[in-house]
Amino acid sequence: MAITVPFDLAYEFEVNAPAAEVFAVLADVPSSASHFPKLSKLVDLGKGAYRWEMEKVGTAKLNIQTIYASKYVADKKKGTVVWTPVAGEGNASIGGSWTLTDKKKYTHLVLKIAGELTVPLPSLMKALVAPFAISENEKLVERYIANLCKAFGGEHGA
Repeated sequence: MAITVPFDLAYEFEVNAPAAEVFAVLADVPSSASHFPKLSKLVDLGKGAYRWEMEKVGTAKLNIQTIYASKYVADKKKGTVVWTPVAGEGNASIGGSWTLTDKKKYTHLVLKIAGELTVPLPSLMKALVAPFAISENEKLVERYIANLCKAFGGEHGA
């Protein structure tokens, strides 16, 4: 038996760094991933695909480890970095995008992430596991954004 937990996250913020600098970091998956909390291992699968292996979260008796792979395509002209799930890798399917807008003195960013996580637990556990998994994902992404903001000279207007 397994529980599948869907999630859909969206964030919008601005950083005090030029768009070219921000794009260079976000388009370079290892560089971008270095700011992501609780990342245990990032594996280069070749051809723009990477497998993310997160640390286990939870308790000794009930924990979740997210493992997934995505293929990344960066388009400097459009100011986008888009990733799509790679089938057959891990227990999650995750896609998303970064969209950057150059505001001259700062960069406007939109981050969208959607996917689903499958954990090998009885369906009776879904009421407990789903909110926990969603909350943990949100906390990790928000910490990632905070780390990026710090690396890019702070959040604009903050």
